[in-house]
Amino acid sequence: MRATYLFGAGDIRVIDVPDPMVQLPTDALVRVVRACVCGSDLHPYHSRPASENGASIGHEFVGVVEEVGAEVTTLSAGDFVIAPFAVSCGWCEFCRAGLQTSCVNGGFWNDRKLGTGGGQAEAVRVPLADGTLVAVPGVDAGTDETRLASLLTLSDVYGTGWHAALRGGVGAGSTVTVIGDGAVGLLAVLSAARLGAERIVLMGRHHVRTDLGREFGATDVVAERGEEGIAAVRELTDGGSPIVLEAVGHLPAYEQAVGVVRPGGVISRVGVPQYADAPVGFGSLFGPNITLTGGPAPARAYIERLLPDVLDGTVNPGRVFDAVADLEDVAKAYAAMDERSALKVMIRP
Repeated sequence: MRATYLFGAGDIRVIDVPDPMVQLPTDALVRVVRACVCGSDLHPYHSRPASENGASIGHEFVGVVEEVGAEVTTLSAGDFVIAPFAVSCGWCEFCRAGLQTSCVNGGFWNDRKLGTGGGQAEAVRVPLADGTLVAVPGVDAGTDETRLASLLTLSDVYGTGWHAALRGGVGAGSTVTVIGDGAVGLLAVLSAARLGAERIVLMGRHHVRTDLGREFGATDVVAERGEEGIAAVRELTDGGSPIVLEAVGHLPAYEQAVGVVRPGGVISRVGVPQYADAPVGFGSLFGPNITLTGGPAPARAYIERLLPDVLDGTVNPGRVFDAVADLEDVAKAYAAMDERSALKVMIRP
C-alpha cells in the first residue's frame, strides 16, 4: 500500500510499504477514508534528522473496518469508525478515568514498539480496537465531504480544543482568552462558546482564520503580540483573563498566556510544548496563584459527547479544513500548512 513517510526535515514522501494485517486477536484493520495533516506534524517536519529509512507519520483518520481479530466484540467489518490520536485499551485505571492518553497498555500511532503505522496512508492496523475505535452508525465512506471533515476533527483537534476548555473550567458566563488561530485554537473558541462562555478573546493575526473564529463564537480579536498584545487583552478583560487557553506550543505563546491571565486564573495548555523550560516561579505563576493545567487531550473520552451535535449539524467543526489533497500530493499539503497558505489540509487516499 501507499503511506506517508518523513525522511528528514522538509522531506515528506509517499512510498510503498507492506500492507498492514491483523496480527493479534484484539486488532482491527481499517481502510482510511480521510486523514489530515496536523499542526503538530509540522514540528518533526521542521526538525527531524535525515534518515535513510524514514518514519511513518500522521495520527488523525477516519475509515471503514475491513477485518477484525477474533477477540474484537464491538466492531464488525463495514463499520465506519473514528480513530482517536491515541491507542487505548479501555479497561485500565486511566482509560476508566477518561485519560486514555495515559493508557498503560496503549500508546500512539507511529510507534514501532506498539507496531503502529501512520494515519496518512491507505490503511492502518489498529491495536486494542475495542478500546480505541468509535463506530458511527449510519455513516459510510460515501458520506458527504462536509460531514466527513467534521467527523475527522473528532480524532484530534475538536477533542483537543474541548479538552482545553474543560480543563480551563469554562462554563456559563466565563471570560476566556484563546491564544492561537490554528485549528486547535479555533476549535477551542468553538468549545468555549458551546460551554457557555460569555466573552471569548482570540489572539491571532490571520484575518481569514480570526473571521472564522468570530463565527465560532469569538467576541473580540487581538492581533498584536508581545507587550502590546498583553496590554490589549488586559484592557478588554478588565485587568486580565480568568481563563487562558494556549493552543500553540511555542514559548512566546506561553509567555503571552502568563502575561494575560489574571491573579487566581487558569492557563490551560494544549499546544504541544516545543521548549524545555517555561516560567513557573514566584513572579509568573506561584505569586499570583495561577493554575497551570492541560496536556494531551484524551480525544477518545470526548467523542461520544461531541458526536451527536456533529451528526445533526448543530456544529460544523470541519470548517477548519480549507484544503483537500490526494495522498500522493501530501508533500504539497505539508508545504501549504508550513507556509500558512492553508489552515488545515484533509487527505484523501
